[in-house]
Parts: sequence; structure tokens; C-alpha cells
Amino acid sequence: MRSIMKKVKIALLLVMACWTTGVMAQEQVKQEVLLKTSQSWDGVAYKGYPAGEPEITVLKIIIPPNTSLPWHTHPMPNAAYVLAGELTVEKKQDGSKRQLHAGETLPEMVDALHRGYTGKDGATLIVFYAGSKGQALSHKQP
Repeated sequence: MRSIMKKVKIALLLVMACWTTGVMAQEQVKQEVLLKTSQSWDGVAYKGYPAGEPEITVLKIIIPPNTSLPWHTHPMPNAAYVLAGELTVEKKQDGSKRQLHAGETLPEMVDALHRGYTGKDGATLIVFYAGSKGQALSHKQP
């Protein structure tokens, strides 16, 4: 009889452990919208996605301190998330700028010349591109 009671107690403990672990896991799932937009950071509406077979590209970009990227354009909608550091983006047409810090997002411009540059800490970005298969992610100014 003792052996059966011992087995029942162990079984109950296992069931309770599994149940509480499941509840705890559910409590830890959280969701936060980091960016939802239909326009780039300068207020220009996105016109659509490129034609062709869709291809999503995600890059981790590490920009050293005190670095200025070349003037360039993107042919498709894309968005950046700043993991670390600080980045300033600048639009060539009018000189408008936006400074970004770790934890912030940036809906990038499409077909508009711009660049980014870092300060003393550099920056690490995750950039998501929504293009089509084989399409270049950016075009540098000649």
C-alpha cells in the first residue's frame, strides 16, 4: 500500500510541475509592436512592393564609430532596428536628419538619396528588406 501511495504522490507532483511550468511559460510570452507604418521616416508614403517573386532579407549591420556611410537609395521598403549605439540618418535633398538610439526603429526611404553616420559609439542594426528575388538592396550614388 505504501508503494502505491508513494507512486501516486510522485505522479501528482509531476503533473503539478508540468502544469505550473506551462502556466509560467504562457505568462512570459509578450508582444510589442516596434513599428507599423505605411510611410518612411520623412513622411513619404510607400507606393508598393517590387514586382516579382518576393524575397525577405534580414541583415545585421555593424557600423564602426565615427563612420559615414555613402549616399545611397533603396528600391524597396525596409526598416531598421537599432540594437546598440547611435545612428543619425540624413536626407540629401533637404538635409533633414533623424537621430536614433538603441531600441528605436526606422522606416527607411525608398528611391531617395540618404546616408547614415555614427558617433563615438558606432551602431549595430538589424535591417529587414521586403524586395523581390535577385533585387539589389541598395544603390550607391555614382
